[in-house]
Amino acid sequence: MESQDLKKAGLKATLPRIKILDILENSRQRHLSAEDVFKALLEGGEDVGLATVYRVLTQFEAAGLVRRHHFDEGHSVFELELGEHHDHILCVKCGRVDEFFDEVIEERQRSIAQNAGYTMTDHSLYIYGICPSCQKG
Repeated sequence: MESQDLKKAGLKATLPRIKILDILENSRQRHLSAEDVFKALLEGGEDVGLATVYRVLTQFEAAGLVRRHHFDEGHSVFELELGEHHDHILCVKCGRVDEFFDEVIEERQRSIAQNAGYTMTDHSLYIYGICPSCQKG
């Protein structure tokens, strides 16, 4: 994504927006909290406040550039919206997040919605457990 993606989404390509988009694109983690983005900005010597980070991420979400997830109670994380659907499995000990796609699960969800008379517009699935690394320790 680049500044023209911001413009296509109806957002001006301001320096804070460009910097935040850059962090989301180049982070080793795909799921970042506003605080994670803020820390990365500080480490990069940027003078952007936490309130600005929250505002920009909310604008990105409204524009469809990022997706917000509520993995923990009251704790949101954001990931770039790349257009491909996936679900998440989370470690309750260390917070690791893995992504997966399973066509059988997808078909079952479509079937459940259809049988209930719904037209499914979106869905998300979070599985909570203990990751292999935490099981060893």
